[in-house]
Amino acid sequence: MLRFTTAGESHGPALVSILEGMPAGLPLLADHVNAELARRQQGYGRGRRMQIEKDAIEFLSGVRAGETIGSPIAMLIHNRDWQNWQEIMNASLSEEEAAAASGVPLGAATDESSARSTDGSRPLRKRAVTRVRPGHADLSGLLKYARTDARDILERASARETTARVAAAAVCKRLLAEFGVRIASHVVHLGGIDARRPEPLPNDVNATADASPLRTLDQDAEQAMIAKIDTVKREGNTLGGICEVICDGLPVGLGSHVSWDRKLDARLAGAMMSIPAVKAVEIGLGFEASRRTGAEVHDEIEPSPNRPLTGNVRRRTNRAGGLEGGITTGEPLVLHIGMKPISTLMRPLATIDVHTGQPAAAVAERSDITAVPAMGVIAEGMAALVLAEAFLEKFGGDSLAETRRNYDGYLSYLQSRISG
Repeated sequence: MLRFTTAGESHGPALVSILEGMPAGLPLLADHVNAELARRQQGYGRGRRMQIEKDAIEFLSGVRAGETIGSPIAMLIHNRDWQNWQEIMNASLSEEEAAAASGVPLGAATDESSARSTDGSRPLRKRAVTRVRPGHADLSGLLKYARTDARDILERASARETTARVAAAAVCKRLLAEFGVRIASHVVHLGGIDARRPEPLPNDVNATADASPLRTLDQDAEQAMIAKIDTVKREGNTLGGICEVICDGLPVGLGSHVSWDRKLDARLAGAMMSIPAVKAVEIGLGFEASRRTGAEVHDEIEPSPNRPLTGNVRRRTNRAGGLEGGITTGEPLVLHIGMKPISTLMRPLATIDVHTGQPAAAVAERSDITAVPAMGVIAEGMAALVLAEAFLEKFGGDSLAETRRNYDGYLSYLQSRISG
């Protein structure tokens, strides 16, 4: 079973990404991962943090001599900004905090466990966040975890955590690429401006999108979006948008109809909704399918010899977005992911100060004006993680060679089916 987990806070010393279940023998270099991390950091409208961090991974385990070895792959990503936050984010109490919390004069406290007042609280550290932001996890998390400083929540809720996801996903992309699967994304809407989707799409969508400061395939829309971002920045406001994710080269048969938690559309939707600030996911026509008749929605099928990935058939359209009944059809998988505007505004919204209980203006943490271009890269990553898991469920294998034998055998079976 393929699974991953991440650890780390936005301004902590580092992020950690652990991916378990990858077959042995997959060629893998740090550059494969670092290239994806660099793509995540691009995009017009990003904040100063992207100028500070130059994300790169250090393999801690699971890779030897440029190949996976079958054990968990652990990757470390240092936060350069940690040097500016050590006093604020340090895991230990300072001497002053220990003394203040325990009521013992400075130098008299000898045990950190005693450095706590009778009600269990501690003095607020520097840069404590008590003016919670509307739209963020600040207040709900603070109440849920019984904290007094929302920094205990926002540091983990920050989209900085997605760096570690993209690292794990880069390994999954390498696996899928071995079998001809490509995953790409581009921005189709930002701040009220639609981008035209070219037909046909470029052969290498990511290469074309990555050349754009907003990762869009429509140069006219790009200029309008940039102007909108500049205007909104002057207003101290933020923007959201929509990206399209396209997966080519998937075989028919990933996922399953037999149980709710094995349906691939449900797993993909859940993965996309886990991305910070994502509020909507569509597959294929999505909501538009609800407004049409069945004849205008469902994809007619016809024979198409020598297309083993689809079982030697083709759909005349791809309104279903490559999924039927929770199972891949072999047609391109197409998703749309909607991101709300970032919740940190430089002209803050009204809120309360949880320390005083009084009305206040929300805190203005350093932030982006928009992160929709980066969200597309993260969405690619979440798709890769889900699809690689489904791929290994279907084909298994402790080594890449074994997985390939199983995959080739399945394609041979598909080739023998409908011949037209």
